[in-house]
Amino acid sequence: MKGPQGNTMEYPDRPRKVLVPVADGSEEVEAVTIIDILRRAGADVTVASVDVLQITTSRNVRIIADCLIGECINEEYDLVALPGGIPGAEHLRDSQDLTDILHKQHKSGRLYGAICASPAVVLHYHGLLKSRCATTHPYFVELLDNRVCVESRVVVDGNCVTSRGVGTALEFALQLVELLYGRKTRNEVADPLVIT
Repeated sequence: MKGPQGNTMEYPDRPRKVLVPVADGSEEVEAVTIIDILRRAGADVTVASVDVLQITTSRNVRIIADCLIGECINEEYDLVALPGGIPGAEHLRDSQDLTDILHKQHKSGRLYGAICASPAVVLHYHGLLKSRCATTHPYFVELLDNRVCVESRVVVDGNCVTSRGVGTALEFALQLVELLYGRKTRNEVADPLVIT
């Protein structure tokens, strides 16, 4: 992973642990893209619901989570990545367990990220974008204090990664892969997807 100064941080030889929180009303394309791409890279991805195990996404797709978010509170993750969607992002915002996990992630310097509504609705709301350059879905830009980077599709600022929406979900997920595993693994994951 590249730190704030651009240096490379070494990981032990193990799968990266990733938490993807979901809720009723989460954006399904974003959630599944994050989960799928990180698993293709070899990450150990836990999908945790802040509601009930089986959620109904923003377009009425049912997803069964691996566990409830309360079961994750004492774990350490290399990355916590939030999908967007409304009201999904609002449910994520209102979860005290997830809020605690995100603050722990922020303070530890480990990666956290969000896409679509979640950068503004969750991260900004909980003070996790303070003094950071970030982007979010165009409908939520006015909630951000720092709007320098809002037109960018994916923004990395230190250990925080944000992105705009469904159309940028693949770029977002591949950027997360690169930060966790390096550019070589990103390319190995991306090439079979016929992106270019």
